[in-house]
Amino acid sequence: MEIAEKKIEELEPSRVRMTLTVPARDVRAEYDAMMGEYAREARIDGFRKGHVPVSVLERKFGPSLKTEAMGRVIEKAVEAGLKDAARQPLAYEPPALDGEPAFELDSDFMFSVTYDAYPSFDLPSLDGIEIEVPSVAIADEDVAHELEDIRQRNAIVVDKDGPAETGDIVNANFVELAEDGSEVAGTARQDFSFELGKNLNIYKFDDEIVGLKAGDEKTFPKAFPADYEFSEYASKTVTIKVKVTKVKKQDLPDLDDELAQDVSEKYKTLEDLKAAVRSQLSESLEAKLRRTKENAIIDELLKRTKVSIPPSMLAAELAMRWESLKQQIGVDNDERMEMFLSLSGKTRDQLLQEWKPLAEKALSSRILLDKLIEAGAYSATDEEVDAEIAKEATRTTMSPAEIKAEYEKRGTIEYIKDDIKSRKFFDAALSSATVKEAAPVSYLDFMKKND
Repeated sequence: MEIAEKKIEELEPSRVRMTLTVPARDVRAEYDAMMGEYAREARIDGFRKGHVPVSVLERKFGPSLKTEAMGRVIEKAVEAGLKDAARQPLAYEPPALDGEPAFELDSDFMFSVTYDAYPSFDLPSLDGIEIEVPSVAIADEDVAHELEDIRQRNAIVVDKDGPAETGDIVNANFVELAEDGSEVAGTARQDFSFELGKNLNIYKFDDEIVGLKAGDEKTFPKAFPADYEFSEYASKTVTIKVKVTKVKKQDLPDLDDELAQDVSEKYKTLEDLKAAVRSQLSESLEAKLRRTKENAIIDELLKRTKVSIPPSMLAAELAMRWESLKQQIGVDNDERMEMFLSLSGKTRDQLLQEWKPLAEKALSSRILLDKLIEAGAYSATDEEVDAEIAKEATRTTMSPAEIKAEYEKRGTIEYIKDDIKSRKFFDAALSSATVKEAAPVSYLDFMKKND
């Protein structure tokens, strides 16, 4: 199909309006071709198949035929208009027709479609970048904290006959009671297991059941503050009935050579384990500091340009995060996920709105980084990929060949190459950037902070 005139307009955010004019002769030709198809295939009483006059079809189906012809003209014209367009539509949704254009069979037909396109922006300069990174050191108490976690992970849980104490594992049945003493529908939980003192139940009633033994029951009022994290209970007082079904305690191993040997055959003494723990903490710290520097560089570069994220791309990112959350929680459908969210006083729309700024920034960062890597012509060789896989093998029980075969099976070798190219870009950016040391931060606080 011939396009008599084409006009492209850039819209925000990263949208394009394409206005096309189709000459009258092509409009009529498309209509006549369509009518020829119908005349050959139509079955109408009084006429043999293939011999239905076009005039009969027009009298019977006139308006709908004209509408269908317009649809065919638009589809073919858009396809022709996009062939040499610099800004192609994203795959998330097709181009949408603007308004209700006038369509006449013997007149030029002008219409517009809008669509989302991949963000276009000027690459920022890498000159004069200054970033700040906290000063973080590993202290003896950080090593001690990790050793205590190792003790906890190697603890044996045993039944306990006596009253529950902070740190014990408790199984309990509980339910809310209405003013008349009846159970409130939907609030009952059976055999719920949690560690006393960590407030891992929705009512945070750990203190109220300290001292109870297996088989004991207790009914008590529980008042919640105005800023309670579960909004449906904020500023309320509810009556809760609890029955403790089991009490268990953790039998912690001593911090000695035997524990070190239980952790791994690589360690002969407690000192070996301590040295390994400090080394692991140091490795984790270096990795987190590196990510912090990389994020700071991208943040600075985002201030120097504007990456507009189109709506369909943002919607796809939010949908992916929603599905990921469902998988993490172990929920298989939207209805159950929304019911789960309601327990914390949130709706799906509220959650997606909270995610929007984070998702938009993540997309902007990813797109900017891809363009910077492309502009710098960074690459990853097969030898570099093999070296990366060999490094990964030292942290697992698999051989480099087994790991590589798994990546190839999943078709994810490109992810390794992307990581290598990204690292090369940041190596170059950091080599010319000024990295200032910010205020000291403790190891635990720094590691807990989200990237």
